[in-house]
Amino acid sequence: MNKSERLNDMIRYLSGKNSFRLRDLMERYSISRSSALRDVRALEELGLPIFTRVGRGGSYGILPNHLLTPILFTVDEMYALYVAMRTLDSYQTTPFHLDVVRLREKFEECAPLHRTSLHRIADILRLDVTKHANESACLRDILQFAVKEQPCVIYYQKKELRWYTVQFFEIRAAYGQWYGTAHDFEMGQARVFRCDRITAVEECMDVAGMPLSSFARPSEELYRRADALSFVVEITAKGRDFFYKEHYPSMRLVEENGRYYIHGFYNVGEEEFIADYFIHYGDEVQTVESMALREVIRTRLRTLTMHYKEMA
Repeated sequence: MNKSERLNDMIRYLSGKNSFRLRDLMERYSISRSSALRDVRALEELGLPIFTRVGRGGSYGILPNHLLTPILFTVDEMYALYVAMRTLDSYQTTPFHLDVVRLREKFEECAPLHRTSLHRIADILRLDVTKHANESACLRDILQFAVKEQPCVIYYQKKELRWYTVQFFEIRAAYGQWYGTAHDFEMGQARVFRCDRITAVEECMDVAGMPLSSFARPSEELYRRADALSFVVEITAKGRDFFYKEHYPSMRLVEENGRYYIHGFYNVGEEEFIADYFIHYGDEVQTVESMALREVIRTRLRTLTMHYKEMA
């Protein structure tokens, strides 16, 4: 690696340490003593609070510093970070207390010579995300409880206000919406909540939290209930594109001899959801190997047909 890459890596390597020896740098980066000394001086110029310790071992101490140490980025890395930051523009809420516009301005202030190029790249390279006006007021609290592996009580407004005792272990963004996946202590299984429907989050001391690693299990173990129904749906090549654009943890795509099949399951109570999902495939669905699912889709289509007839 070149010197700038090496200095950047050194900053990360020394992060959190309170001391190091010159030989540590020489061995880690396969450099001479003179090069290691020059690198230490360069690190001091970059703002790393280093001081020399008395002794023959070439030992250095690092002063406690609560400020983030400067990190060197290549131009391509800077552009990538800027574009990634712009994707936050599509979300009404983020898990952090920040002004997205001000964050972008601060980033641009750090690279004034590249500001014009940054603006042009942002105008040309667009990562489309569905925009929603829905605000997730409790998103930051949800993230904090998840990081602490701490159970909480949430108040969830759908058709009526209900409360659940849960432990969140995943937050994801899809189609401009935030979703939180949590272990429901009453059900004993995972379930997904729309974060904009969570009106309040409170600490819960009645149940013990579980390590996040305990939730690293296959989707079938996490989401499938005892009453779940399995299905296999054959789709066309165009239908495969639909699948990649939108699918859920209970589904997986299997290719066999040039044909495409969605294998999955749905729980009792999710009939309307699963029917609506496959209806949007239209005639890209070839076969449905589940009598129960076929009937669910037909029932939903009849309901929709009646709805539009009544509108006339």
